[in-house]
Amino acid sequence: MAETTEKNTQRGVGVSPASGEDGLASPGAQANGTHREGGTPSPREKIVCGRSRGFFPEFTRRPGDNKTNMHYCPGCGHGILHKLIAETIDEFNVKDRTILISPVGCAVFAYYYFDCFGISVPHGRSPAVGTGLVRANPDSLVIGYQGDGDLGAIGFNHFIQAANRGENMAVFFVNNSVYGMTGGQAAPTTLPGQKTTTTPEGRSVFNEGFPLKVSEMISALDAPVYVERVALSTASNILKARRATRKAIRNAIDRKGFSLVECLSGCPVNLKMDARQMNEFIDGKMTVYFPTGCFKDIAETRDPIKRPVGQYDPDEVKKALYPVEAARHVKDDYVVPSDIFSREKRIKIAGFGGQGVLSLGIMIATMSRLRNFNVSWLPSYGPEMRGGTATCSVILSRQHIHSPFVANDCHLLVALNQPSLDRYFGDVKAGGVVIYDNSTIRAPRNDDRKLLIYRVPAAEIARKLGSQQFANSVILGALATIMQGFFLEGDDKDDFERVVEEAVRDCFSGKTSLIQQNINAYRAGTTAVERAQNID
Repeated sequence: MAETTEKNTQRGVGVSPASGEDGLASPGAQANGTHREGGTPSPREKIVCGRSRGFFPEFTRRPGDNKTNMHYCPGCGHGILHKLIAETIDEFNVKDRTILISPVGCAVFAYYYFDCFGISVPHGRSPAVGTGLVRANPDSLVIGYQGDGDLGAIGFNHFIQAANRGENMAVFFVNNSVYGMTGGQAAPTTLPGQKTTTTPEGRSVFNEGFPLKVSEMISALDAPVYVERVALSTASNILKARRATRKAIRNAIDRKGFSLVECLSGCPVNLKMDARQMNEFIDGKMTVYFPTGCFKDIAETRDPIKRPVGQYDPDEVKKALYPVEAARHVKDDYVVPSDIFSREKRIKIAGFGGQGVLSLGIMIATMSRLRNFNVSWLPSYGPEMRGGTATCSVILSRQHIHSPFVANDCHLLVALNQPSLDRYFGDVKAGGVVIYDNSTIRAPRNDDRKLLIYRVPAAEIARKLGSQQFANSVILGALATIMQGFFLEGDDKDDFERVVEEAVRDCFSGKTSLIQQNINAYRAGTTAVERAQNID
């Protein structure tokens, strides 16, 4: 990929005859028999066609000894497309503001070659990352570079949503009809009848469906300003691809919105073809199903994108990211003296989604944190969320917590509906505590575990207080009465109510109107709890 040179001043055109299959001059390129080591021209030579300044002068990021050539296979289109993009970046003099996003796939190492800012992203996430980049810095030129598996399969929703929003970026979609890097599996663009490692008899439209026509789909959206499909095969097709590349990048520079250039490319290794056969496959078969041409070009009718500028007050951002903790009434080295807390305590809270199950767990976890315990809170809920099953595990300990999950070793079970009591009652350890809402739950029968079982009509009390959402604070009040009556010692009894109020203020700091209502519900629960009678 050294410079192509010649003795006279005649202007060179196109690619040097000594260029490699990727369309870039090879390291050994010579002109009229004169050549220096590494491609440096002699005093009698003049550079006619050299490596674009959109590339690094030497590929020092590439591992191994070869720092001059790309790693792509002969007949692969990546090298050609890289050259077109690099030339355009250089000609428009925008490399200092260009961000090239390379995907999972054969082009994942594009940052070896491009002399601009580069970022590698997880499979299919290029449009999502590009959206963040261009929204955070509208002056940046974002170029997305994706393969057919990356864009058309795992990342298709990211891609089509970014197109539908009209994000200001240029996306280059390399369509080689196969998963290239991972061994030649069928891709969303594999042609009907085409054999791959996962379609050894050929792709069946009745089994695997039809190939995805990405350009046609995107051109039907209102937001994109430019959509074109090109072929990286013959010289004339590559010139058309060059024009499309320039137009897409120009649109992004001018902030016109979303542009897509789909590039029909070859994958000679997986399709078992040489470079000539690969070009014949592209022009003779791929273009039959994926016709080349411009599907949409309305950039001239669009004004440059001007998105609303956010108002970012540093103090307000700090408050949002780091909410002010509730004031603690104990020092950092304070240790709750009651003996019950000398051992780890494991709590399970369960009920329907919407009953405040998770919020109750957060309040208990916050109380523990405010008294210097190590604490974990692990939520779990069904896909239905409201109306479905919701549980959370809370563990508090003076030592390290090895697992946040409470299984069949529960010290306290809070059940807010019958299915939860039925499901988790057997998980409570001997001597443990069960609190259930007897507004809707039948009393459980005790066994030889000698459990302490308490009932409180939490839902009924909450309704009288004005909202079902206060049932969790009613339960917290019931817990306070049980703790003060059986487990807390000395000053801990008075401190429990104090830490409840601290936790409520902390948890509802953004909803001040709810603070006093939850405290009232807590106090109602302290007097309404009673030992279940029919348990023996």
